[in-house]
Amino acid sequence: MSSSASLSVHPVDQKLPGGKLAALGLQHVLVMYAGAVAVPLIVGRALKLSPDEVALLISADLFCCGLVTLIQALGATQWFGIRLPVMMGVTFASVAPMVAIANGNPGQAGAQLLFGSIIGAGIVSILIAPLVSRMLRFFPPVVTGTIIAVIGITLMRVGINWIFGNPVGPTAPAVVDPAYAKWLADVTSPGSSLPPAPNGIALMPTVPNPKYADLSGVGISALVLVSILLIVKFAKGFVANISVLLGIVIGAIAAAAMGLMTFDKVAKAAWVDVVLPFHFGMPIFDPVLIFTMTLVMIVVMIESTGMFLALGEMTDRKVSQQDLARGLRTDGLGTLIGGIFNTFPYTSFSQNVGLVAVTGVKSRFVCVAGGVILIVLGLLPKMAALVESLPTVVLGGAGLVMFGMVLATGIRILSGVDFKTNRHNAMIVAVSIGIGMIPLLAPNFKQWMPHGIHPLIESGILLTSITAVVLNLFLNGARHDEAASIAAARQAEAH
Repeated sequence: MSSSASLSVHPVDQKLPGGKLAALGLQHVLVMYAGAVAVPLIVGRALKLSPDEVALLISADLFCCGLVTLIQALGATQWFGIRLPVMMGVTFASVAPMVAIANGNPGQAGAQLLFGSIIGAGIVSILIAPLVSRMLRFFPPVVTGTIIAVIGITLMRVGINWIFGNPVGPTAPAVVDPAYAKWLADVTSPGSSLPPAPNGIALMPTVPNPKYADLSGVGISALVLVSILLIVKFAKGFVANISVLLGIVIGAIAAAAMGLMTFDKVAKAAWVDVVLPFHFGMPIFDPVLIFTMTLVMIVVMIESTGMFLALGEMTDRKVSQQDLARGLRTDGLGTLIGGIFNTFPYTSFSQNVGLVAVTGVKSRFVCVAGGVILIVLGLLPKMAALVESLPTVVLGGAGLVMFGMVLATGIRILSGVDFKTNRHNAMIVAVSIGIGMIPLLAPNFKQWMPHGIHPLIESGILLTSITAVVLNLFLNGARHDEAASIAAARQAEAH
């Protein structure tokens, strides 16, 4: 009786035992954690907030990540929640405009302006979600497969930077020669016979940075990657499903043994801290800033459409226009909640879509468990500090697997597309991926273009989405081939 009952339940709606749910949910949290805390770190510093206030932003972010994940995965009324295995996190698409607002208005006033624009954009997003969901017929498999492949390629840069160090900032590939720096300091010091140096003069970095691509860090990333591959090859069942989590744990132990992972932040952090709304005061609503953030949210919702369709194909659950509207409306609701609780716009995290592909676990209750863990992390700063102490090199080895699986999902969907009798499909894929690579390979291409359009062109995922949709309309027309979508979904599952 119980076996027949379990067969009648769709894999997305299956409730796993508590222990499995907790471990799989924690795996989802670890996968998204670095991305989730990166945005409050970047924006908090741009606002010139104190370290304690930046820590508050991180806790608020984790709390809201969990809350919005529960709404999206569990569902709330008939209006909100796509009820798929979705983890919600702060969207990186919003970072550039938020940093611009923060740089122009630092401190508490900037925070009030920023959160006002986020609340306004959240309300507008809830209202326009049904309009965006009606665009479903513009996303046949040739379009969704291309978008998902580019999402994987774009995310790969994140994973590679986790391994080697970011190409900008403290681990840049080159640093200023200390001898040059000393000479410049000497000749420009008070009392020097030389005239003062012009404003803005800087030495060019020419010396390889010893912190970049450090072999000990690369070794830990390699250990994590090899551990995941060995667990996938030789383990079975549940242990194989949490291969990414086990790989991260092995990497963390190695990092701690080598002295790369310290626990100072854990010792200093408080045990419990409650996240309160409007910490920085009542928000200020600026129509221009709200419009800017709304444009970002439209970008986010188009990206989310690709994510939801990918998850629908991975989990063999058809995503209807009503489902899509509920999911996109939750993006808007999450952004509204984010503005109220001193945090940022929310979207479905593509990293976790890759994890669904890696593990093959389709139950949305795994993400519900992840949401509960995130809420707890948001209320327990000590626990958050422990996870935050993970060096990025540990996450890098896992990142290659997860982000590569997103790319593989796109390729699997494209393998079900008709390239033999319809030569236009190959042209759509070729041109869309090429244009999507522009921000990745030439990030300064927009320097002479109007600043107002920068948010719309600096995302390779968005450029690919727009190009693929427009080319498909131009070359194939707007008909929605339901059979082709189902065939592509089955092709993705069969591999």
